[in-house]
Amino acid sequence: MAKTHTRFVCQECGRAAASYMGKCPQCGSFNSMMEEVVHDEPLAKGAGNLRGLSGRSQPHPISEVGGDAEDRVHLPIGEFARVLGGGIVLGSIVLIGGDPGIGKSTLMLQMAMEMSNTQRVLYVSGEESERQIKMRAVRLLATHGKKDLPKNLLLVTETNLEVILNHVRDSKPDLLIVDSIQTVYLSNMDSSAGSVSQVRECASQLRELAKSSGISVFMIGHVTKDGAIAGPRVLEHIVDTVLYLEGDRFQAYRLLRSVKNRFGATAEVGVFEMREGGLVEVTNPSEAFLAERLINAAGSAIAVTMEGTRPILVEIQGLTSPTQFGNARRTPNGVDFNRLLLISAVLTRRVGLKLAEHDVFVNVVGGIQIDEPAADLAIAAAIASSWKDVPVRAEAVLIGEIGLAGELRMPGQMVARLYEAQKLGFRTAIVPKAIRKGEQYPKGIEIIEIRSLDQALDAALKKK
Repeated sequence: MAKTHTRFVCQECGRAAASYMGKCPQCGSFNSMMEEVVHDEPLAKGAGNLRGLSGRSQPHPISEVGGDAEDRVHLPIGEFARVLGGGIVLGSIVLIGGDPGIGKSTLMLQMAMEMSNTQRVLYVSGEESERQIKMRAVRLLATHGKKDLPKNLLLVTETNLEVILNHVRDSKPDLLIVDSIQTVYLSNMDSSAGSVSQVRECASQLRELAKSSGISVFMIGHVTKDGAIAGPRVLEHIVDTVLYLEGDRFQAYRLLRSVKNRFGATAEVGVFEMREGGLVEVTNPSEAFLAERLINAAGSAIAVTMEGTRPILVEIQGLTSPTQFGNARRTPNGVDFNRLLLISAVLTRRVGLKLAEHDVFVNVVGGIQIDEPAADLAIAAAIASSWKDVPVRAEAVLIGEIGLAGELRMPGQMVARLYEAQKLGFRTAIVPKAIRKGEQYPKGIEIIEIRSLDQALDAALKKK
């Protein structure tokens, strides 16, 4: 006979405890311990109790295992295919997260409509009715001048995983989309939908479905207030690929970023623009980010950042203003706060800018988030340009990491960055001076190699 007991599980990290605690001792979250009733089923003897991806497994030599890098399904959305590594891998399971209203469901519906031309797609929604999904699909088609809805796209509103698996067995789709994993539940578990145990078990069963049948599964996941996908951390370990759709809801651009990919490069990014007709690919993001740039304006500099394997040129704006309070403020938007503090300290100590008496604001145009230190030189130039009220050279890009001694250090993939700058018409590049290991810089752009930050600012703010 099954025994029943109660436990408290943290909804953020999945830690279980015998009694309630106001603060989780593992992740530090407050009021995240939720009560769950657990039924301990007796272990049955025999092969029928064994659980696996296909019932019975058999070892095979690796040379006899089928499948190679070419077993991918073509995805017509080029930016999406880039992030996935070139297409959809058969039998893969992908988790996509993002803030509410950022466009996750819209992107998944667009992908389902494109893939339904060659495959059978089942779209399972636990948050919207079939009529709501159809209304969105009609609106997306109308903006492109189309009227015929795809016949191979099947819609169903369901949250019970057992019923969903029955629909999969009856309809035999090639692609399954679940929106969202937090709304799906198993009826044999007492915990509510969205709890740690439900999310973990439902994701595990969907993984087994993908690996045993070859069906590609896409799951949409909610995110917490910190921006991480809600549920236990093991959820990201279960899936093959984890994608984040990022961006400001008040900005037009959206970034689809890969943070885990078993079938391709990580840190890859796809750029989209939110329009009335849905998410539209931005094939040249550098040109889009620089379209509204004000030439020869003080406090503006151009950086070349790497998003995965793609170089992107972005405009960095800096503004200094005399502080009205005792402590000067440092306000970043799109760059790391601690990085801004470091650059401000170096400018004050090594260059002689009196930033202790000024508030410093830094903004990355387009809503993009820059994490790599290669943009340090552009950030410093934007701040110095605003403080001196002298514009940065309009035809120059600035690439380099700043050290605490005021020296410039060489970032990676410099040649790719310079070729992208040359392609967009920039004629000068201010970069750190370093030993080249067989690398040839492009000849159509003037390379100014400098060792220190002070010298780099003199070259960047030089008037012609």
